[in-house]
Amino acid sequence: MASDPISVLFVCLGNICRSTMAHGVFQSIVSKPPYQGLIKEVDSCGTGAYHIDSSPDSRTMSVLEDNGIVDYVHAARKIHVSDFQKFDYIFAMDRDNLRDLQRIHQRAGGKAKVMLFGEFSGKKKAEEVDDPYYGGRDGFEIAYEQCVRFSKNFLKQTFPDVKS
Repeated sequence: MASDPISVLFVCLGNICRSTMAHGVFQSIVSKPPYQGLIKEVDSCGTGAYHIDSSPDSRTMSVLEDNGIVDYVHAARKIHVSDFQKFDYIFAMDRDNLRDLQRIHQRAGGKAKVMLFGEFSGKKKAEEVDDPYYGGRDGFEIAYEQCVRFSKNFLKQTFPDVKS
């Protein structure tokens, strides 16, 4: 079990769909009991600089809002070398972004544990969160469901003595 509050960073390619979905979901869950106060920082970013300073995709925001997350605000940013020292966990949404993050981490060093968010799928095999950008709203709904499930599983594993 983590004894000090931890920090978590979610990463996808452009930081407007998947990582912002995970960020919004996770932030909502940990802002309430029983996890309130156990997480010191939650953020998201992209491995690419395609959408810097953009708001999350409107479909991301719509799915979050439809699920009661109405206070999420974020401006897209690109990963910084300093993130590997600042965050305890850096979660990639897919294996391509994981490889990019691992390359940066190898050069930059830092305390962060870099891993696929889908390692917390609750299944034998890790899942990727597919990029819903070029599809319809259903892809965003699937990403939402995965982010909720992965978040809850990560929190249960990281804080096993906390009763949810």
